[in-house]
Amino acid sequence: MPRPDPALLALRPQLAARLRAIVGDARIVTEAAALRAYENDGLTAYSQVPMLVVLPETTAEVAAILAVCAELGVKVVPRGAGTSLSGGALPLADGIVLGMARFNRILTIDYDNRCVVAQAGVTNLAITEAVAERGYYYAPDPSSQIACSIGGNVAENSGGVHCLKYGLTTNNVLGVELVLMNGEVLRLGGRYTDPEGYDLLGVVTGSEGLLGVITEVTVRILPRPQSVRALLLGFPSCTEAGTCVGDIIATGIIPAGIEMMDALAIQAAEAFCHAGYPLDCEALLIVEVDGPGIEVERLVEEIGAIARANGARTVRASASDAERLQFWAGRKAAFPAVGRISPDYYCMDGTIPRGRLPQVLERITQMSGSYGLRVANVFHAGDGNLHPLILYDANVPGELERAEAFGADILRLCVEVGGVLTGEHGVGVEKRDLMAEVFSPEDLAQQQRVKCAFDPQGRLNPGKVFPVLHRCAELGRVHVHAGRLRCPDLPRF
Repeated sequence: MPRPDPALLALRPQLAARLRAIVGDARIVTEAAALRAYENDGLTAYSQVPMLVVLPETTAEVAAILAVCAELGVKVVPRGAGTSLSGGALPLADGIVLGMARFNRILTIDYDNRCVVAQAGVTNLAITEAVAERGYYYAPDPSSQIACSIGGNVAENSGGVHCLKYGLTTNNVLGVELVLMNGEVLRLGGRYTDPEGYDLLGVVTGSEGLLGVITEVTVRILPRPQSVRALLLGFPSCTEAGTCVGDIIATGIIPAGIEMMDALAIQAAEAFCHAGYPLDCEALLIVEVDGPGIEVERLVEEIGAIARANGARTVRASASDAERLQFWAGRKAAFPAVGRISPDYYCMDGTIPRGRLPQVLERITQMSGSYGLRVANVFHAGDGNLHPLILYDANVPGELERAEAFGADILRLCVEVGGVLTGEHGVGVEKRDLMAEVFSPEDLAQQQRVKCAFDPQGRLNPGKVFPVLHRCAELGRVHVHAGRLRCPDLPRF
């Protein structure tokens, strides 16, 4: 992260007074002990106490706060629920944290247009709960859905266990309200599809807080399928389980989700929540199918046959919705379950072609031996989104550094086999210095021109995503106004 600027630190009393005038005393956090609650996000290996924290409640307050920070040259780190696993909400010593937790209201439920308008701090699961009575739900379902916020989901383009069939956040968001660093409020998209002009909504989704502060989100909701069943498939090796995943997709079947866990993850999850997982297998697939009842029954039979052809020792289909949810309980609780068997773990996030799953899992096992660190694999197998959990003890000298090196090698492996650095957790600080493994300097410069269009002074979430930060003057005068790109000296941008 950038070194703190003494001149900005000296502004702290003046800044606190200006922000108190906007939100009042109760929503400014300045005490050292209270600030420590914001010193990191879900990537706990890194921490930094911010200069101060401000907790707005309205879009007008966010706009006023950003305008003050722009005037004083202060850096801003937006923060949702703090569940980011890539350090996306890691604070700066000379910057403020803009906490969005008070944006917690669902504003509109529009069943006619099948959408929900929610403030950015509403949790992912709360949207589904709000529409469940009418038989609807919100499809993207990260494992942290009970806590993660919808604004953070948009910032990181989050996925979940059902993203194979129903897509990531970008496939389910219809519009956002966004505040730029200068205090300007933009609305991108809305309760309709395919808005005119540049796809700025697509640019903002997954932008990791670098372009603006999301205050409101419009998402698509879907009717519950008529029938849903899940299969629990146990295999003698990860290779056979990985091959089974490819075979299922190759037949033309697109399940709602295919999740995979290796032996260490299976044992941890079963001990944690007693989901009924078989303990005599090295790999477990959870495959869920949904749709009309007769189609679901046929798919259950076909997937079971494919699994047996790949050597499955366990083939069990849910006989009730309660049993289906029990199958998922272990997978949803896998991360906290692994936390019971190791003092610390480092959660990776890389994506590979499905056909390379067996090869990559074998290489990760070899790396585990080389680094002397255990790894539990639990991930979205259907779309090749890996989440290896590297187990380490931060109290043992050198183990954190070995875990970081191990994780970097896993991500390099993902790129080597034709994949990418992230599937849903974002780049943040975790993968920032690996961006050159995928992108050339020219590629990165073009991406930063977009950053400069929204935030010319580079005040929003600096130090994230880009390994080298260029000044906007080096990249051309491009900016956004009223939701449109303007580029007076680069007309072909």
